[in-house]
Amino acid sequence: MAHILLAYSTVDGHTRKICEHLRERLQVDGHAVTLAALGEPLPADLASYDKVVIGASIRYGKHRPAVYEFIRINQRVLESRPSAFFTVNVVARKPGKDTPDTNPYLKGFRRKTSWRPALLGVFAGKIDYPRYGFLDREVIRFIMWLTRGPTGSHDCVEFTDWAGVDAFARRISSL
Repeated sequence: MAHILLAYSTVDGHTRKICEHLRERLQVDGHAVTLAALGEPLPADLASYDKVVIGASIRYGKHRPAVYEFIRINQRVLESRPSAFFTVNVVARKPGKDTPDTNPYLKGFRRKTSWRPALLGVFAGKIDYPRYGFLDREVIRFIMWLTRGPTGSHDCVEFTDWAGVDAFARRISSL
């Protein structure tokens, strides 16, 4: 059994939902799992965890600054134990943009940090227009129109491959 930290950065809550799903699967495997939002105080010293997993959503083409700050401050500890990183974005709904080697946001993440986790993942996110404010809804609808995604102002579409999330959990267990 490992003590695992699942740290996440989310804008609308879907990355947290994925982390909660991962936590459930890892707990079934006998691991103790702590969920923590990046940018908030951690419940324990990072060095007290056997494994660290970071999940981060994309909004307007970027991971939030708290992701990079957490990695910068804790890189030495992250490199001293098994670790994983995954990104959540709607671009990953498209075949050919849904793997660590092909997803533009994960490729950009790797260019921006020297941290090299043992495991990388990409998950398609969710569009939830009714939940967004007016400006976000209209900007995201325009982006979806350009990329041939859902544009109905009342659309709520989850693209996440939950079997893929389960497979990622098994790979975390094996780290």
